[in-house]
Amino acid sequence: AGAGEVAGRPVFCYSQDPSFLGGSLGEVHADTIVRLLRMAGDAGAPVVGFVRSGGARLQEGHAALAGYGRIFRASVELSRKVPQISVVSGISAGGGAYSPALTDFVVMTAESRMFLTGPKVVQEAMGEEISMEDLGGPRLHGRNGVCHLLADDADGAIALTRHLLSLLPQSIGDPPRLLATAEPDGRDPGTTVPDAQRKVYDVRDVAHSILDQGSFLELSPRWAPNMVTAIARLEGRSVGLVANQPRAMGGVIDAAASEKAALFVAACDRFGLPLLVFVDTPGFLPGKRQEELGVIRHGASLLRAFAAATVPKVTLVLRKAFGGAAITMNSKDLGADVVFSWPGAQIGIMAARQAVGIVHRRALEEEGGPSHDELADAYAAEHLTAPAAAASGWVDEVIEPAASRDQLAWALRSLGGR
Repeated sequence: AGAGEVAGRPVFCYSQDPSFLGGSLGEVHADTIVRLLRMAGDAGAPVVGFVRSGGARLQEGHAALAGYGRIFRASVELSRKVPQISVVSGISAGGGAYSPALTDFVVMTAESRMFLTGPKVVQEAMGEEISMEDLGGPRLHGRNGVCHLLADDADGAIALTRHLLSLLPQSIGDPPRLLATAEPDGRDPGTTVPDAQRKVYDVRDVAHSILDQGSFLELSPRWAPNMVTAIARLEGRSVGLVANQPRAMGGVIDAAASEKAALFVAACDRFGLPLLVFVDTPGFLPGKRQEELGVIRHGASLLRAFAAATVPKVTLVLRKAFGGAAITMNSKDLGADVVFSWPGAQIGIMAARQAVGIVHRRALEEEGGPSHDELADAYAAEHLTAPAAAASGWVDEVIEPAASRDQLAWALRSLGGR
């Protein structure tokens, strides 16, 4: 355990040694980590922990368990002061799994394993045979949200950690470093999004065409891939990005996507990172399974996170925003500071075809009346256009895609004192 510098900034670090009693935690080991966490809080510097622990040291009994309790408490208290990152590069079991989960970000290597109880205990208790990888490998934890970043090896994990540290503030309340501006990848953002409402695309291409090149760091890409969460820079300033991903499930919002985005928005608010929100969603995913998963509760958590966030919040509607999802994705009335829209976006209660099926049900049943497509086109032209949304106050300004970077940067600069 000790302190050093990363890119000229102080960082505290501890590492568990799996070659000594499997990296198991004893009383002295715990005291060392707790002391380092408190020193980091006093110094206002981030903490990086290299976690490789078999859990509590059996030979020490209650003292080892108490040690984990002290670490957990110190980590939670520190979360109000500085960023904490865990790098899991080996086996972490029991308390050694809870400890990383209490930190802000978890980086795992391809060979790492993390679980509360190992395969032998699972077999004895449940009669289930399972491998370490299936029980707690990085692919599993990438899908369930425990792992934020995955690296091939320890060197890759360190590189990702350094990148993440460069995007974060030194401590809670400090502004992230303002670095030199790097131009985006040179594409017109408008060329990255198809005009057809149902055609899929990768919203990360939009992000790369707007944000500083080389700064984009996506978190939890395998968990709820229909919602992208990333930290990047815009004109040298760190920002948090929340974006619907049409490439996955058409960008629909489900329970997992709501939970993922809510946690990320809360983290950005804690770290003082302004929020950019790119919207292209047909709505919330319906169905019994989503209700069983608590989509109402998770959706409400996302609403609460956006409404409660005090950092600058700027929204850009790319192509469509319908129903409750349009409200949830940082709408003006929910508390967005500025809402932009591209000219071709559709914004409203529901898509035109579904709306006319309700509003003009009788007309559609009559012979010789207007077709469904004709009524849908008329409804969209009257109720769903970006200019109509601007006229109602839902959108502040309709902008051309090519102007997105400049307009978003201007909005953040104008809100910089927040």
